[in-house]
Amino acid sequence: MRAAAAILILLLLAGCAGNEAPVQQPSMYADMAAPGAKLDAQAASVMISQYRQNNGLGTVIIDPDLMKLAESQSDAMAAANKMDHDVRAPLGKRLNAGGYPATVAVENVSAGYHTLAEAFSGWRDSPPHRANMLKGGVTKLGIAASYAPNTKYKVFWTMILASTDPR
Repeated sequence: MRAAAAILILLLLAGCAGNEAPVQQPSMYADMAAPGAKLDAQAASVMISQYRQNNGLGTVIIDPDLMKLAESQSDAMAAANKMDHDVRAPLGKRLNAGGYPATVAVENVSAGYHTLAEAFSGWRDSPPHRANMLKGGVTKLGIAASYAPNTKYKVFWTMILASTDPR
């Protein structure tokens, strides 16, 4: 009887061990170099906002129009297999063509980083990119990562920070 009870307890405990939820990886570590990978724009907004707050600046919110403009830039770089702010046109011309009434705007582009965390770290560690992330007066964010498997870099990133507030 004791042996049967011990076996039953072991079986119950083994069953409980299999019910643990798997630990989910934070979205900032999601690999964008995969078909169908989706960038977590909200996580990017939180990451950039926290960085800005740590440096005495205001937060940024996701702007759907800037998201489209960033995606268009990343897609253009991926199609050209070239990391370049001006692959289609300079930022100001792209904003005007998209009907975006920016009073201030800056852009970071990069290529080759597979995760949001890597792209953020690269920008943070580059003085001109860091200055853009810490630009005063910006309140809105658009960010995109485009995967192009047959290119040198595989993933092309664009982040646009802007404001439409009067100066």
